[in-house]
Amino acid sequence: MCIALFLWQAHPVYPFFLLNNRDEYHNRPTKPVAWWEDCEDILGGRDEIAMGTWLACSRDGRVAFLTNVLELHTLPEAKSRGDLPLLFLRSGKHPLEFAEGLKTEAHYYNGFNLIVADISTKSMVYISNRPKGQPITILEVPSGLHVLSNDKLDSPWHKAKRLESSFKEEVAKYGKEEIPAKEVVENLMKDRVKAEKSLLPHICSPDWEYNLSYIFVEVDTPLGLYGTRSSAALSIRSSGEVSFYEHYLDDNKWKEHVTDFYIPPRKFIN
Repeated sequence: MCIALFLWQAHPVYPFFLLNNRDEYHNRPTKPVAWWEDCEDILGGRDEIAMGTWLACSRDGRVAFLTNVLELHTLPEAKSRGDLPLLFLRSGKHPLEFAEGLKTEAHYYNGFNLIVADISTKSMVYISNRPKGQPITILEVPSGLHVLSNDKLDSPWHKAKRLESSFKEEVAKYGKEEIPAKEVVENLMKDRVKAEKSLLPHICSPDWEYNLSYIFVEVDTPLGLYGTRSSAALSIRSSGEVSFYEHYLDDNKWKEHVTDFYIPPRKFIN
């Protein structure tokens, strides 16, 4: 179901720093983070079934990522939510303009939480098409530390609060200095502590919710193993340097890599 924690305009080194776990069936074909062959300006992982993504950025400092909203029922004929980050990255629109343009299309998707950001304009917007039947939520994200799980932004779910608390403790070690991505991913994003059952949101099956209640998910299902198959750290420094670290599952083996690049100076405003 995915979880993301991010610092936005709240650190002396990083205007943006993100930790992300992607949860999916292990047998679903997926490409790890790389520059896309059919869209060379996009860097991110790729779902090879629907050809979308859960997290990606562009060469000019635009970022988009999403999580699914936990729901009892979903529509099999709905559009793929993985298209949403791509629509933003390819649009060239300001985040608010893009969000406004989704108003007439959002109901074609199952429940989603989407974050779109443009580093050059210091603009970040949260978009969600839930609660169902209501106008979509469009919110300019304030500076600070935020967590996005499978309810609205900064909802106090167990794993969201646990990740937030662990990150604050971890980042305090480094003060105003650099945050070591690989170490932080290993220390925080592999957490397997489940919630107490009384703290579950009670939206769908209690057993399913319980199995999804920890940061690093792994559960056997009739459709195969489901859980965390990618942990990533995406950071953008005040210098315009972007670093995208990923620890990912490939052919039942855990691998890691990092991709670095610079946002062109004309696009980057510190």
